[in-house]
Amino acid sequence: MTSDSAAAPHPHPVDPRPVRRMVPRDRNESHRVATPLELFFDLCFVVAVGQAGRELAHALAAGHYGEGLRGYGFSFFAIWWAWMNFTWFASAYDCDDVPYRVTTLVQIAGVLILAAGVPRLFVSQDLVLGVAGYVVMRLAMVTQWLRAAAGEQGEARQVALRYAGGVALCQVAWVVVLLLPHGALTYVLPVGIVAELAVPVWAELRMQTTWHPHHIAERYGLFTLIVLGETVAAATVAMQSAVDEHEGVGRLVPVAIGGLLICFSAWWIYFARPVHEHLRSNRQAFAWGYGHYLVFASAAAIGTGLEVAVESAVHKAEISATAATATVTVPTAVYLFTVWLLHSRHTKSGIAQVLGPAGAVLVLACTAFGDSGVLAAGLVCALIVAVGVALHAREA
Repeated sequence: MTSDSAAAPHPHPVDPRPVRRMVPRDRNESHRVATPLELFFDLCFVVAVGQAGRELAHALAAGHYGEGLRGYGFSFFAIWWAWMNFTWFASAYDCDDVPYRVTTLVQIAGVLILAAGVPRLFVSQDLVLGVAGYVVMRLAMVTQWLRAAAGEQGEARQVALRYAGGVALCQVAWVVVLLLPHGALTYVLPVGIVAELAVPVWAELRMQTTWHPHHIAERYGLFTLIVLGETVAAATVAMQSAVDEHEGVGRLVPVAIGGLLICFSAWWIYFARPVHEHLRSNRQAFAWGYGHYLVFASAAAIGTGLEVAVESAVHKAEISATAATATVTVPTAVYLFTVWLLHSRHTKSGIAQVLGPAGAVLVLACTAFGDSGVLAAGLVCALIVAVGVALHAREA
């Protein structure tokens, strides 16, 4: 790398050549941190997350729940899966040379194409632009894995080749999907998703790549931060528009306070305890990494729900106040439960073990409060944080 090579050991010597041999990074490398390229990668991917969230908000506010959730689930999977594959690959093989950087920038271009296709996916199930962007991202990863294979030998080389072959085969399948009638998509898309998810499991069946636990935990934490930031930004824009167009500011204050409490609590709960020590093997890492689909998707959906709640407060949504509140409480509950499942239950004991599930149930119950449900949910989340802090202080 270039930015931190003077402060931290690097498996590659300082080398002025623009092309290096791609070899595995040291799994126990000290001071391993995210690079500026990885941070740029995350920021560009969140553009697509924001696009998917806005389209979901429009669909939910209009009462089109099925279409909205299907479009959001599929588009978010494409964004998350491409991000996740790059993240784990970079943790194992980042050589930071010119071809590596250019290939990563191609992936960024791919997600921007995908983002441009998200509205079409929601409105008319037109997958052409979305699939085109996804294939660009994934074929770029194929070239990365082929480079890794060229620098490896033995079983490690076979792992890289299985990745390259599996990813390439899946992309051929996605192109074929474009030729199928729309009626078949309901049945075909889940099969394609399962095939994508199976590639890493199959590729690393006999040997795992040299991903770095601290680096992976940091990368997931950073993406969580960026998604939560997008949630706050989306809610802020919706609030500003409502204030500019309406005089019912008093109806927006409870939504604003509740939304802020939820977002602040979501940050606090995720980063309450370090999790890298739990990432010891592929079995643990796969469950943790795959489970973050729900963490990221629900965190982004909280912002979507806040947009809908704002529209409901100023009587612009076509759904009831209870339904609008549910667009906030449901993803918040999913977030609380999933973070507990992936993080808290491994690091806490006693009554602290049940805070996540209990909090999720209480947040869901807040849906019944209708207009004041978002504020109630925010207060519940703040209470969970307060109790967690008190229990941690007692343990210390």
